[in-house]
Amino acid sequence: MKKLTTVLTLVAATVFFAFKGPETKAGESFKVDAAKSTIAWNGKKVSGEHSGAIKFANGTISFNGKSVTGGSLVVDMNSISCSDITNADYNAKLVGHLKADDFFGTEKFPTAKLDITGSKALGNDKYEVSANLTIKGITKPITFPATVKKVKNAVVGAADVTIDRTQFDIRYGSASFFNVGDKAINDTFTLKISLVAAK
Repeated sequence: MKKLTTVLTLVAATVFFAFKGPETKAGESFKVDAAKSTIAWNGKKVSGEHSGAIKFANGTISFNGKSVTGGSLVVDMNSISCSDITNADYNAKLVGHLKADDFFGTEKFPTAKLDITGSKALGNDKYEVSANLTIKGITKPITFPATVKKVKNAVVGAADVTIDRTQFDIRYGSASFFNVGDKAINDTFTLKISLVAAK
């Protein structure tokens, strides 16, 4: 009887651990280094294009093992700048317009936010990242390719993100909504992100 009890106990333990599966490693969180991270923007129109930069305010990125599982990146919308216009007055005019309600309305919405909801590993430190992007208080799901590498206590990442501004109620100069002819501004703009984070 004692032998039978021992056998049943061993069987029960085997079944329990078989269905329990491998233990999940606790998630690791890394803090974005806003001073070392960069965001370059580019917007096109019929008559040309403009480019510049914008800064991170703060953020985190989370890993579980080698997988990107989450994170929250906050962007300082008032830091937007233009790099292609050399005339100081014209430069200030464009930046002021980008901060106005026609575009990002930075007085009312001083930050934008990217909340990472998950990712699909593609190999060689490449991922397809899923996230919720909030601009002007409007949140939309987006996906984008990224390269993210974790080395001990640091993370470096790079991503090219294309955003349809009209989804965030930014319609100024959009040929999709207005008859603007050769003054049309593309509905999409791009961000080239370089991210540095550490524990």
